[in-house]
Amino acid sequence: MKSTPSPATSKSPRLRVGLKDVTREEFSTAIDQHLGKQRVSLMLDGSIIAFFKAKAGERGYQTLINQALHQVMTGEQIESTLRRVIREELHPT
Repeated sequence: MKSTPSPATSKSPRLRVGLKDVTREEFSTAIDQHLGKQRVSLMLDGSIIAFFKAKAGERGYQTLINQALHQVMTGEQIESTLRRVIREELHPT
């Protein structure tokens, strides 16, 4: 004989943050605020996703994409700074 789920079990699961029970949405918001990340929807080429999934292995491929974007930002900053310093050194005022 199958039992029917009681109304109490049909509610969304509660998660725990510290000593407080929270909803999945509250948990997600708390994690995002703690990590300083923001959820976005982004369309990427299938080949890009396949590349990062293969490279990630068991780790999260989205983390690798985030790291790659950070490297691009940092690289542009370093390149810009180097160009400015070289210009200043070659053409002193």
